[in-house]
Amino acid sequence: MADSDVISPPGQLDEDDRLKPAFVREVQERVEAGDAEGARALVIPLHPADIADLFELIPAHDRAPLAAAISDVLDADVFAEMNDHVREGLLDQLDAGQLADIAGDLDTDDAVAIIEDLEADEQAAVLREMEPDERAAIEQALTFPEESAGRLMQRDLVAVPEHWTVGQVIDYLRGEPDLTTDFWEVFVVDPAHKPVGTCMLSWIMRTPRPVAVADVMQREQTLIPVDMDQEEVALRFQKYALISAAVVDDDGRLVGMITVDDIVHIIQEEASEDALLLSGAGDGDINEPILDSYRARVRWLIANLGTALVASTIIGLFSGAIAQMVALAVLMPIVAGVGGNAGTQTLAVTVRALATNQLTQSNTMRTITREIRIALMNGATIAVVIGIGVSLAFGNAVLGGVIAAAMMTNIVVAGLAGVLVPLAIERMDGDPAVASSVFVTMVTDSMGFLAFLGLAVGTGLVGG
Repeated sequence: MADSDVISPPGQLDEDDRLKPAFVREVQERVEAGDAEGARALVIPLHPADIADLFELIPAHDRAPLAAAISDVLDADVFAEMNDHVREGLLDQLDAGQLADIAGDLDTDDAVAIIEDLEADEQAAVLREMEPDERAAIEQALTFPEESAGRLMQRDLVAVPEHWTVGQVIDYLRGEPDLTTDFWEVFVVDPAHKPVGTCMLSWIMRTPRPVAVADVMQREQTLIPVDMDQEEVALRFQKYALISAAVVDDDGRLVGMITVDDIVHIIQEEASEDALLLSGAGDGDINEPILDSYRARVRWLIANLGTALVASTIIGLFSGAIAQMVALAVLMPIVAGVGGNAGTQTLAVTVRALATNQLTQSNTMRTITREIRIALMNGATIAVVIGIGVSLAFGNAVLGGVIAAAMMTNIVVAGLAGVLVPLAIERMDGDPAVASSVFVTMVTDSMGFLAFLGLAVGTGLVGG
């Protein structure tokens, strides 16, 4: 079994603690040459997280042979650290008994992450091979919504009744061989198994044995409903600086706990997910199957094609004006492009604020006003620069004034769209990170062309 406390030898890692390319190539060459023992000798000293990284770095066709070569160290710790797509590919090659052994060695949340992606018949086969108590815990977790606290929580925790003394708690911790070894606090429960407080391990170790737990426990605690979305769970951990928290069912009974090490992964995943959703890039994982990436990206490109037709239609309405002055065609992309960038800036800030609960109904109007003021300042600055530049470059002050006014208009509209579009989607219970960018781009492109060409015609710079 790999020891998760072992640190990989420094000679195999670079200054950023990543596996060196030369080391990865050597492992790959030995696998391809059929030298299983040589590959195993290289991999065994690695930390489980680095072994997981190694599987991501070598080609897909070498992963199964490497797994066979190091089967004795390819344990639950390695699978828990592995990329989802890479892990799925390896798990497909294991039978139900092997999967059950791996899942049985994992914390419940990690075991659920492996089993939930299996087909229904494969899930049933793996669960049949597991110990009854482990099977029951995973089956219960699978009944909760995906990405909820129920899927994320660990069932292994320490809970004691409030009438115990500190001495009884210490004796219990020392005398129960089956207790979890990874915990930071002891949960205190009433006769109905509802949490009434917590005791940090440091308090227990420093308090005299005769003192009642009820006298030293902290009654104020953050309770996590079992059906709470994992993103909201992460926000609570971040807001209240939690190390662990109790998870309760609909009746308020203690059913599990969530620890900060799980939340670190969730924060990273949610942040990456929002950034990728803004671009329509799907999972954005380089290990994701090509067809899955294609399907995730192409639908947003098709949607973007539809919105682009709106902008092209506006250009078509002014085709006569463009024919009279080629400079309009030259300058149009500048108005639309800068406006699009301004909209993207505001959109990114707004989506992040919504995701982190910084933007709520209480401060919506203040936020909108703030973004308008920023847009006005940005618009005025860019308008002056582009107006003077175009006037000098084309020797036409009217053209410079037209593009300055269009730029000012489009940047202000972009600022409004960047905040109002995600707000509207969020109010309709949608995910503002999913579709906002497409609509904001449509607004900035269309308004940029309409303002610039419309002002050119309206000021008499060109005929209609």
